[in-house]
Amino acid sequence: MSDWHWLFGDQLGPHFLTPRAHGPAPNTPVLMIESRSVFRRRRYHRAKAHLLLSAMRHRAAELGDRVRYVRAETYTAALRDTVGDAPLTVHHPTSRAAHAFVTAVPTVRVLPARGFLLPGEAFRSWAAGREKLRHEDFYRWARRELDLLMDGGEPAGGRWNHDKANREPPPKDARTLGAPAPYRPHEDDIDEEVRADLDRWEREEGIVFVGRDGPRLFPASRREALAALHRFIEHRLPGFGPHEDSVLAHDPVMSHSLLSSSLNLGLLDPAEVVSAAEQAWRDGRAPVRSAEGFVRQIAGWREFVWHLYWYFGEDYRHRNALGHHTPPPDWFLELDADAVTARCLSTALRQVRDTGWTHHIPRLMLLGSHALQQGWDPRAVTDWFHRCFVDGYDWVMLPNVIGMSQYADGGLMTTKPYTSAGAYIHRMSDLCGGCAYRPSDRTGDRACPYTTGYWSFVHRHRARLAANPRTARAAQGLERLDDVQDVLRTHHRQTRTPP
Repeated sequence: MSDWHWLFGDQLGPHFLTPRAHGPAPNTPVLMIESRSVFRRRRYHRAKAHLLLSAMRHRAAELGDRVRYVRAETYTAALRDTVGDAPLTVHHPTSRAAHAFVTAVPTVRVLPARGFLLPGEAFRSWAAGREKLRHEDFYRWARRELDLLMDGGEPAGGRWNHDKANREPPPKDARTLGAPAPYRPHEDDIDEEVRADLDRWEREEGIVFVGRDGPRLFPASRREALAALHRFIEHRLPGFGPHEDSVLAHDPVMSHSLLSSSLNLGLLDPAEVVSAAEQAWRDGRAPVRSAEGFVRQIAGWREFVWHLYWYFGEDYRHRNALGHHTPPPDWFLELDADAVTARCLSTALRQVRDTGWTHHIPRLMLLGSHALQQGWDPRAVTDWFHRCFVDGYDWVMLPNVIGMSQYADGGLMTTKPYTSAGAYIHRMSDLCGGCAYRPSDRTGDRACPYTTGYWSFVHRHRARLAANPRTARAAQGLERLDDVQDVLRTHHRQTRTPP
């Protein structure tokens, strides 16, 4: 019996087959499994299903005779019918469920994780004995460990954090940021086959998706991912930093890299991505504020979230410190942007419906903030983000939603809940223009749902917020409102229909 190496659908880059220490030997036969049961368990965005299957099939085509590509109902059936009792190696899967599955198979040997910058034992050593695990502390430690954007022992450019310079509102009266267009792939015969299979699954097998599957927007091969990385570094990174937290209705991608799906499919190694950004700065092709802001997203936040997913344990997904139990409404679950009046929320939902993607501010401060204000169940919100985003995986969304977005962990990974009234949206976007609501109005027919929602949230959790130095001013502000009960009644009325 010959050994096999199993590639999961998010382990598609060459670094998952490199025969360095703790990797498969050269020319080891490769097994890839396309399991339909994955798509029965969750109602995924159609564009996400398309991207995943296209990426897997493109990788199989690249591997040629070395790979056995199996289409089966379940992983168990595929393993039984393909490798039997033969020894099998696999790099550490990215979800707890997949890890539990592979470790329960006697013939499987689990190799260390790849596709991340730091090993788990290094993170655990850093975290040991710390009362609070904070991203900024981790990020500085990781930069030192990786010698990334460092000049000797000091941060490149003289500062660890360029956030203050990278929080500019969008240019006044501009419909677009004017950044060079991002890389977009061209579909091929594999995409045509994938789309036909998805149509057949919906028609004949009862598998149901949400969202729209237009032309594929994100890379599905290593070649495409490298082209997307090159275009971002050479043409879009220089303008990335200043407006990374702003939103324009007619320019959803602005200067963002659109590399998250390629990283999370394993098509790109994060080491090559951050190295390219650092080199662009050292060569004078990008300002330090943009290089640092981008490196912070990859070597800081992405890496931090990956390690927290494993560090916090399985019980983390059940956290609900704020006691939020309301199920998300159908209009949200169905991505029914046309049912929503609030221009900001409708715009974000429409972007998700049509592409399976928005950048981090619509995710956090529009979609997530609304869910938090409404008191929606954090597990249901996490599942929605997992299903509906092309870059969404269990390890990605669990800390991002339970911890960052919904504050359901009570502050294990952030110092405060991230939510705001309409004034923040008005300052950082052009989405309030032409809206039926006014961001400054707390009562009446034109009261902004985010403004009433914010004060309702503060009122509901005022004791907790008053005890937190970072949110005490919000609780004090509530006490100064002379129309609190009117605001609460307005918010209650708004919750009966889509905002």
